Amino acid sequence: MGRGASCRATAKALECATSTVVVAVRRYQEGGRQGLRDRREGNVNPKVGRDWCLPGQRRVVVTPGNNQKRYLAGALNTRTGQLTWVEGRSKASALFIQLLWRLASQYRRARRIHLVLDNASVHSSKKTLKALAHFGGRFVFHFLPPYCPQGNRIERVWLDLHANVTRNHRCRTMAQLMVRVHAYLSARNAQRSASPSLRRVDLRRTP
Repeated sequence: MGRGASCRATAKALECATSTVVVAVRRYQEGGRQGLRDRREGNVNPKVGRDWCLPGQRRVVVTPGNNQKRYLAGALNTRTGQLTWVEGRSKASALFIQLLWRLASQYRRARRIHLVLDNASVHSSKKTLKALAHFGGRFVFHFLPPYCPQGNRIERVWLDLHANVTRNHRCRTMAQLMVRVHAYLSARNAQRSASPSLRRVDLRRTP
């Protein structure tokens, strides 16, 4: 929620009750940090999308064969703009729990860590609830209304990642692709904003 935005206007944008926003703000002000969390997947067979090239040239998209996938779970700090993420072979509860551990370690001094979440089943699974009990109430979940991606600022990060790295990529192995993904996100944290120049940074870091 941006500075100066009223709870009523925010509730209208998120299509939820004003009281829900008021409670979320009140909990956040009690102490702690807020993150916006979501998942993104990477495929060794690239998702084809719009791109550009010089006149007289043709963009070549590599399709290595059997597809492989990797998944990212991330949380965006709304105060600093810093992204925290983890990688996994599955988007099951274990990936989300891995992210919770990473956040607990990164923000060890925070009394409360507030996460704005969608309604994916992994956020309320038995494994997740068991893990939450271990953290002793440090995590507070705020669930968005169904089909409300515009309420989650981290979606912009995933769109930039797709546009600069995974769309029409030419990596032949998943390892090569994930090196580029991690380099891009690390460069984004260093600059605190997405930029086309990050693609060049990413390529220079790729072995």
